[in-house]
Amino acid sequence: MPASVTRISDVCLLVENIERTVEFYVEKLGFRLRRRAEGFADFQGEGVTLAAWELDHINQHTGVSKLRSPRQAHKVCVAVQLDTPADIDWLHGELSAKGVPFYGPPENYVWNARCAYFTDPDDTLWELYAWLDGGPGDYHDEQP
Repeated sequence: MPASVTRISDVCLLVENIERTVEFYVEKLGFRLRRRAEGFADFQGEGVTLAAWELDHINQHTGVSKLRSPRQAHKVCVAVQLDTPADIDWLHGELSAKGVPFYGPPENYVWNARCAYFTDPDDTLWELYAWLDGGPGDYHDEQP
């Protein structure tokens, strides 16, 4: 099989402070730190690896821009699918008690899912979701 960009293995968040990021993901969200290097960390996950790389460090080594987005300017949403809508309510309560900043309580949305949204210290948007009865609906893979 030829190489393909559809085989996503890692999501790397570009962050301002790696220490603050590691503390948040380990202490508040319960991720297990897998690797730690100067300006970089990754976490053991299920399926896709979550990594964090300091903007100044990636810029220094690769030349990638270190331009910061304005606060609360979301560029990505990391979504976590849970098994049931009740799991959303339970995890919202657990994370809220640890100081995770949610936008509000879990709600049922028009796309047939119960969701809750929070941000990490760099304003990365996270979505917790579970499908309501009927699930996500049909796939539409029509060929032109």
